[in-house]
Amino acid sequence: MWLMTELGIDHGLSARTCLAGTGLKEQDLTDPAVVVSAKQELRLISNLIEHLGDVPGLGIEAGRRYHFTAFGALGFAMVSSPNARSALDIALRYFQLTFAFTRFHVEEKGDETHITLDDSSLPDAIRAFVVERDSSALVTVQRDLFSSRPGLNNLHFSFPEPANTDLYEAFYGIRPLFGAMSNTAIMSTAAIMEPLSQSNELALKAAEDQCRILLDRHRLRDGMAAKVRDHLVRYGAQMPDMSVVSSELCMTPRTLRRRLQDEGTTFINLRDEVRLALAEEFLTGFALSVEQIAERLGYSEPTCFINAFKRWTGKTPLVYRKQVRVDMRSSRGGQC
Repeated sequence: MWLMTELGIDHGLSARTCLAGTGLKEQDLTDPAVVVSAKQELRLISNLIEHLGDVPGLGIEAGRRYHFTAFGALGFAMVSSPNARSALDIALRYFQLTFAFTRFHVEEKGDETHITLDDSSLPDAIRAFVVERDSSALVTVQRDLFSSRPGLNNLHFSFPEPANTDLYEAFYGIRPLFGAMSNTAIMSTAAIMEPLSQSNELALKAAEDQCRILLDRHRLRDGMAAKVRDHLVRYGAQMPDMSVVSSELCMTPRTLRRRLQDEGTTFINLRDEVRLALAEEFLTGFALSVEQIAERLGYSEPTCFINAFKRWTGKTPLVYRKQVRVDMRSSRGGQC
């Protein structure tokens, strides 16, 4: 999330504009205890495209920021692998620890290795950006692993050819084929089987052990907390209490409380996260008064909503709305 927010900031957006509607604050991006959902990151990407969609090769610029160190323990497992093919296998094994939204499929075809980036689950509005980001991140990590450029033989993109392909050729080192049937990076199998200079069996084992621990935590936190958030979002103004949600999830309130504690959160925290995300969306994307937003979020009095929002963000709703509008105007003016 921080790398995507940093991308927006580098193009003149504020962190607030990048994070609008995600329910996250800037300080959350550097807090290792904060678990960011796929939905939150997709909202951030949508914000970037809304404000910066006319920047050529924006997805490539994003992917260039994902060096192996950005992947934590997974990155060190990859760099400690015997070769790049083994590193790719490890990345696929712990794919949930990556930042990719496309799904990678690897197939050996003669002396070539085809890596297909499946974008079928992505919304149309963000598809090209995410494919650019994930493919350029793949190449960036490969270049980290090799002392020289990796053996990228061909690159196919399913989206239409842009007006200017110079950025693509400059970064990838080849001219991609656009309008293809799939998004596929075609690499030399011999090249990715070459030994890596930092290969270390003991370091690889230690890094993989850490990956397994992180993956278990990721699955745990993503599970029950995500289900509770989904229930709360569906209810909107009629947001239920824990007894109602636990009943719908076929468990007792005590069991739900314990499950959420195991994931490092509470029902109250999740309810506040949902309310904040909805409040920011209403304030930035809808012409609603504070009174109307308070009612939609289930507050009996606008004052209760104002006090809660100030507690979450340090600002009143009106000050927040005004600041976002100023940021949006200034960022658009900077792009002219």
